[in-house]
Amino acid sequence: MEKAASGWINGFIGVAIFAGSLPATRAAVADFDPIFLTSARASIAGLLGLALLLVLGQRRPAFVHLVPLAMTASGVVVGFPLLTALALRHVTSAHSVVFVGLLPLCTAIFGVLRGGERPRPVFWVFSICGAALIAGYAAISSAGGSAQGDLLMLAAIIVCGMGYAEGARLSRILGGWQVISWALVLALPVMLPTALVTMPASFEHVSRAAWLGLAYVSVFSMLIGFVFWYRGLAQGGIAAVGQLQLVQPFMGLALAALLLRETVNWTMLLVTLAAVACVAGSKRYAAPAQGKL
Repeated sequence: MEKAASGWINGFIGVAIFAGSLPATRAAVADFDPIFLTSARASIAGLLGLALLLVLGQRRPAFVHLVPLAMTASGVVVGFPLLTALALRHVTSAHSVVFVGLLPLCTAIFGVLRGGERPRPVFWVFSICGAALIAGYAAISSAGGSAQGDLLMLAAIIVCGMGYAEGARLSRILGGWQVISWALVLALPVMLPTALVTMPASFEHVSRAAWLGLAYVSVFSMLIGFVFWYRGLAQGGIAAVGQLQLVQPFMGLALAALLLRETVNWTMLLVTLAAVACVAGSKRYAAPAQGKL
């Protein structure tokens, strides 16, 4: 019971940290190129992760774990940060947060594909309803959105779901914080040179808000958040603790309104709430019925 409770606490801390990622990225991308921002945040977190692994004397992962680690890195270290940084040049962080309502569902789908689970038919009903809500909102909404930004956000959610699912599977074997640390280290040989090549010639134009955004996504979103998140998944169970992602859109909308003074209208709130309800329903029926032939 204590272990399960600790899992929920760690998972909630992780989700709370992740909720600040999009507003922080929005602030940083105002003055930083998206490619530099993506590579810089991964490089900073990768160097910190490498130091953590060396200090704590962690063994190298087995060869069989390299492909899953590469998939994790491509999803949460490279794919999601880059795609969201590009998207947030076209949409507000409040608008982008609505798409995060699909992340738990996307993670569940990759869990089904990779884990061979057989959800009940009701699961797919909720899945289609949630996807239809997001697609409909993106099609009719004009405030703070664009077609290009919406497509980039959808792509970001897909690759992030893949990275979450792969990382969650590996956390059972390697440990929670070790997974994100090794994924960051694996991406470091590409991310560090990219950061150096794309680094701006001068930082005089960079605002304080952009620097704070870069610091946040580098240290908290890219590393510390995953330490708590994967630890929570390992302690409390992937299916159970994973549902905590459902509160992330609400946290993100609140942060976008409070920190960036972006407009959060009733349509955004209603669509986010409806999407969360659909994801909650799909999670409820993700596992096959027990005791039935």
